[in-house]
Amino acid sequence: MAYVRKVPTASGATAVQVVHKSHGEVIKLEHIGSAHNEADLKTLLSLAKQRLQGNQLAIFPNKQDHLHIYQRRSVPLLLYGCLKDLYCQLGFDELDDKIFANLVIARIVEPTSKLDSIRVLSDLGIDDLRNTTIHRCLQRVVVNNYRDKLAKLCFSHASQGAGITLVLYDVTTLYFEVQKEDEDDSDNKGYRKPGMSKERRLEPQIIVGLLVDQNGFPLELHSFEGNKAETKTILPVIEEFKKRHGLLGLTVVADAGMLSQANLEALAQAGYTYIVGSRMNKIPYDIAEYQKTKELTDNQIITSKTAISGQRIIYQYREKRAALDRRNIEKQIEKARKIVDGTTVAKKAKFLSVTTKQKTLNQALIDKAKALAGIKGYVTNLPTKEASNNKVIAYYHELWHVEQSFRMSKSDLKARPIFHRKRDAIEAHLTVVMAALAMQRVIEKRTKLSKKKFINTLKPLHSGLIVINGITYPTEPEISKEIQQIIKALKTRD
Repeated sequence: MAYVRKVPTASGATAVQVVHKSHGEVIKLEHIGSAHNEADLKTLLSLAKQRLQGNQLAIFPNKQDHLHIYQRRSVPLLLYGCLKDLYCQLGFDELDDKIFANLVIARIVEPTSKLDSIRVLSDLGIDDLRNTTIHRCLQRVVVNNYRDKLAKLCFSHASQGAGITLVLYDVTTLYFEVQKEDEDDSDNKGYRKPGMSKERRLEPQIIVGLLVDQNGFPLELHSFEGNKAETKTILPVIEEFKKRHGLLGLTVVADAGMLSQANLEALAQAGYTYIVGSRMNKIPYDIAEYQKTKELTDNQIITSKTAISGQRIIYQYREKRAALDRRNIEKQIEKARKIVDGTTVAKKAKFLSVTTKQKTLNQALIDKAKALAGIKGYVTNLPTKEASNNKVIAYYHELWHVEQSFRMSKSDLKARPIFHRKRDAIEAHLTVVMAALAMQRVIEKRTKLSKKKFINTLKPLHSGLIVINGITYPTEPEISKEIQQIIKALKTRD
């Protein structure tokens, strides 16, 4: 037996309950709510009758009990709350700038222009953002040097536990949707300039250098003029990092693009050890001597000393890499052969020799390429007793983390193209991207979900307000065990 009853409460309200009895004893009690006036009581009694009736059709429908229900607002407060909590966990709330925090969260949820961030945040339930408010915030980012403060907070997070002894460095290019470059005497002082673009674009660009830890967590971000040589960016970034945190010893890992003798000597003099990819412009002597009598085997390592004290080059042969290299070599040979035979009108190919009289295959270049197939070189000044050859190679291959961070920044966080014109606004934009990248790295590490999957999982869970017969009630989403685990993982400290 089940029925609806009204019970007076100690506060003077009237509680509406659904009572379930068996053999005269109450076996279940459902509290529907407490009413403080006649309108509330009428609404709660209607809800109780509907709960009592369940899915059963009434024989005599009571039209007076019809409920007028509509939704006033619905927003994904759970998603916003999780991101805001993470922002605070990383210590970014020390900046004491609510607008900056919201811009970072908006870039994670839906990367878009600063102006369109107003719409993104409104969808999240944040309605107090205006265009002028955003521009004032971007000015504060530069004037108060948020980048420096973020770098210190990121270092503090990344150095927990074992600390930081190895960092990864790489550069990328970000282009602008403008055709005219900055003049040297302009306000930007020749900042946006055409240069060697990694995206093979002709528009003005800037160079961005990113320093990350072994897990790809950002530690330092700097921008340079678009026509600056990549090799001239590493030392300023490393020196700023060292100065900022008072570090004594550090191992720097970078790709072959950073390999210049001046860079390596400067790093060594500053007390750094390094691991840098080696350019294979010719067949190394030790490799050539070995190949005269023997064939390289999978994972074989050959080490050569250099003229610089303490420096060595480690060469490793991988059969999987060699198979890929050989396939590419054959494709290039076939392309060059078609040009020589006149079956294609292309004028350039890797293994093609062109003179005024004829076009021929460059056999010497082909032989060199085949001899180097599968071989990768690594230059380091790490002592062998501190890092074996295999350990040096393993360290170098951690560079994929910084490459992944760049991909995240460019695709997931849409750092490019940049529509800002002034350098200060561009630097502020990059600061927002750096903070968002740090949060994204933590999200993916803790939840094992991509940023897209994380957002798509939490965004449908809305909180809001519904109105029942003129009375407004808050509503919360039903949180499954899967969502609870994600939220718990996000709150778990590294």
